[in-house]
Amino acid sequence: MTFALGLVLWMAVSIVLTGIVAVDAARRGRSWYGWSRLVFVTGIFGFIAWLAARQRPPATDVRIGARRTGLLALTGVPLFAWGILLMTCVVTFFVQSARIEGQAMSPTLKDQERVFINKLVYRTHDPEAGDIVMFYYPVDPDKSFVKRIVGLPNDTLRSQDGHIYRNEMLVRDEFIPAEHRSHDTWGPTVVPPGQYFVMGDHRNNSSDSRSWGFVPKRYIVGRIAEPR
Repeated sequence: MTFALGLVLWMAVSIVLTGIVAVDAARRGRSWYGWSRLVFVTGIFGFIAWLAARQRPPATDVRIGARRTGLLALTGVPLFAWGILLMTCVVTFFVQSARIEGQAMSPTLKDQERVFINKLVYRTHDPEAGDIVMFYYPVDPDKSFVKRIVGLPNDTLRSQDGHIYRNEMLVRDEFIPAEHRSHDTWGPTVVPPGQYFVMGDHRNNSSDSRSWGFVPKRYIVGRIAEPR
């Protein structure tokens, strides 16, 4: 919410400053088109640059009518519309920001940590074992979870004292601290086609595929970059 509010305030200030600069530049015979776009993108920084540039000669006094003044003052509005359209496309198809809630992915991802979801990556290839993904919770798709993919479609999984075997190969888990390990034994279980088995890195404090089942591929939103 704070990020969204800050973005809205930034855009609102940019619209006002863009209109001021567009009118002032036109009256001085400068390129209102170029300056207005610079100020819209850079905000107060571009406005400061304009305040310095407007003092440089040659300075002219161009008379512009009230109608043109009004139109120039609204220069930032169509730019704002284009900006919203661009951000909508980016969030819909490419990248989305989210905040981690809870300890299920600790210590890899901490509670309240902000992450970015790559929504484009799985348009070119399928999710892979070990990927950290955001997905819609199969039991209640209005909610979204972040977990690590442990099993791919058609994999056979089992756990022995908390150690996961995928197709009888031990899954590396040395990054999980001792206090986060579980000691459950289950399986074998076969992951159905088109489904994925996910688990939290905080193995003894995570609601995941062990309790509510598999995640359909269509529910996976995108991949989260793992901190280094």
